[in-house]
Amino acid sequence: MTEDQEAELDEQADDVAEEEAESESPDTDAEDGLQQGDFVEIEYTAYTVEGEQLVDTTDPEVAEEEGVDDQGQEFKPRTIVLGEGHIFEGVEAAITGSEAGDSGSVTISAEEAFGEYDPDNVETVSAEKIDEDDRYPGANVQVDGQQGYISTIVGGRARVDFNHPLAGEDVEYEYEVVDEVDDREQQAAGLFEMYLGMEPELWIETDEVEEEVPVEPDDDADEDDEPAEPEFETEVVEKETLYLEATPQMTMNQQWMMGKQQIGQQIIDQIGVDRVIVQEVIDGMGMGGMGGMMGGMGGMGGGDIEEALEDADVDADEIVEELEGAEE
Repeated sequence: MTEDQEAELDEQADDVAEEEAESESPDTDAEDGLQQGDFVEIEYTAYTVEGEQLVDTTDPEVAEEEGVDDQGQEFKPRTIVLGEGHIFEGVEAAITGSEAGDSGSVTISAEEAFGEYDPDNVETVSAEKIDEDDRYPGANVQVDGQQGYISTIVGGRARVDFNHPLAGEDVEYEYEVVDEVDDREQQAAGLFEMYLGMEPELWIETDEVEEEVPVEPDDDADEDDEPAEPEFETEVVEKETLYLEATPQMTMNQQWMMGKQQIGQQIIDQIGVDRVIVQEVIDGMGMGGMGGMMGGMGGMGGGDIEEALEDADVDADEIVEELEGAEE
């Protein structure tokens, strides 16, 4: 082998070694910035590309301009978890790798947003299938388990469009990454607000809890013996608990009533606590307490009742007005 051939082989070996070293070294650029599983607080405003119809916003000024600020919704930055489908995948992809303070714009195709418009999803149905109060163009209706809206209605027939109202529309999102959310209580509050539209009072504590745990079977037991009944013993274990105060508004929230188990499990998985405990608080006497007081006075004469109310510093006229208002 000539010296030139040896030199060429050495150069090739060096190139191979360099390539192997590069392939084994971590790709630090891919892991820079926000990644899937990170909690992120973002602001955004989304419009349809063609019609410039507002799709969603976190900006109270935009909400006021568009006349949607009176819908009982609070417009402020929202907390999402990257990779959990809390926002369109295209927006997640744009945010991934970015950092707090970054902003940008991304267009989501109709197919990835609310789907392409399908003319086969428009049907003519009998108006009898629709509640009488909803028999007008534009009304949102449910027919045979499908959600749609009335495009036209003539006589006893209604044309119902079961496409999403924004089907076929590309959507442009302008976003800003406000901050990465590391505080777990803030993370949980953000998730509850996203799921329920409200931010309940909550806190995380570590509790000592008695728990029944199985006892390890005796290794010396004869293999021919019948399997023994499993035995348990009480053991004190630590459990990280997310406590949640259930307000009347939360208790009556439709999303919570229908999916509290699923929401609780998602909170456990994403926040990393062992359990969620919901506490219901009943404050004050209110009219319920007064009702009990009035019931206890049922055996008194009229004069006795008036004297008792005066002693209790209660205005009888106010009670009568409140009771009459409740009956109405």
